[in-house]
Amino acid sequence: MLAKRIIPCLDVKDGRTVKGTNFVNLRDAGDAVELGKLYSEQGADELVFLDITATNEKRKTLSALVKKIAAEINIPFTVGGGINTLEDIEILLESGADKVSINTSAVKNPQILADGAKNFGSQCIVFAVDARLVGETWKVFLNGGRVATDLEAIETVKRGVDAGAGEILLTSMNADGTKDGFEIDLTRTVSEAINVPVIASGGAGTEEHFVEAFEKGKADAGLAASIFHFQEISIPHLKNYLKDRNIAVRI
Repeated sequence: MLAKRIIPCLDVKDGRTVKGTNFVNLRDAGDAVELGKLYSEQGADELVFLDITATNEKRKTLSALVKKIAAEINIPFTVGGGINTLEDIEILLESGADKVSINTSAVKNPQILADGAKNFGSQCIVFAVDARLVGETWKVFLNGGRVATDLEAIETVKRGVDAGAGEILLTSMNADGTKDGFEIDLTRTVSEAINVPVIASGGAGTEEHFVEAFEKGKADAGLAASIFHFQEISIPHLKNYLKDRNIAVRI
């Protein structure tokens, strides 16, 4: 059985790590380089860095900051925000990223996933989907959750995988920052619909929420931000908790 992964997420705005609820009401959560180093030392399996306003502000991800973080960590590093071209992907990989997370541009044009997978390998290409429950349907939102679409989340994920994405970062906007638990039904539906790993994101508040994401949601990884940034749960403690419940993790 493959080990389940625990992934802290650095949502970065203006060079600082921030965290909000339902994608709004952001508050400062600390220095991105220091947090990245801490999580690497604590035994995080991977680190995700998302420049959350890059697309909306029509600029590129902060490659200089990516280089600083990459120099301080020794775990796989995924970077996203404002990626629109193969050149953008190449710059981030050269800056120290192991994978890139592509959201808005990949929803609009899945060809970037295909081109990225062809040029750099599908293992480098993460398709990030921000989903909000609208009525009874999970719909895709763009530009850091600011722009609604009429696209169904599950079908959009399938198209991304068909195009070449090697992993899905699935965020529930409804659950984001609430600490009420991951969106289990959505996570399970997506996990069962595709044959690449799914990272559950949005809603982590307790150790048990990760158990549910892995056992009921069939996620391959659990991503969280505020519970780690504000020292509510430590990564070593969480991993030991999961191990005690017979969930395979790297200790």
